[in-house]
Amino acid sequence: MADSSFDIVSKVERQEVDNALNQAAKEISQRYDFKGTDASIAWTGEKILMQASGEERVLAILDIFQSKLIKRGISLKSLDAGEPQLSGKEYKLFASIVEGISQENAKKVAKTIRDEGPKGVKAQVQGEELRVSSKSRDDLQAVQALLKEKDFDFAIQFVNYR
Repeated sequence: MADSSFDIVSKVERQEVDNALNQAAKEISQRYDFKGTDASIAWTGEKILMQASGEERVLAILDIFQSKLIKRGISLKSLDAGEPQLSGKEYKLFASIVEGISQENAKKVAKTIRDEGPKGVKAQVQGEELRVSSKSRDDLQAVQALLKEKDFDFAIQFVNYR
């Protein structure tokens, strides 16, 4: 019998991020505490730009956006937000969506699987993802449970389970 396998990836569905951003923009335009502050959130290329008249307002926009991401099932570990910066009379905050598992993070996950996972489970780095294979499907499920317990500083998903 052939080995069973699955891939560990770090991907974010762009449409869900778009939907969360649009919901946040709508809430900002309707909320009383943002009236007359020129508060906005929008895409600028690959980054998300949040701007408002005050630093606490920009952080409030970030908080709204984060709550919308959570409601859409997107991990906040995939959101990389900077610090508010004063630009003229406005504060701006740039955030980006992080996708892909870096080589060092993939090595961390592979080491965890080797050290704490069941015997006979192999993990190999393939670009920005990690392929985990084993003869036993039960071992693969044990690896998934182990990785869900661990709190990595990046988001992971399991795909291509076969």
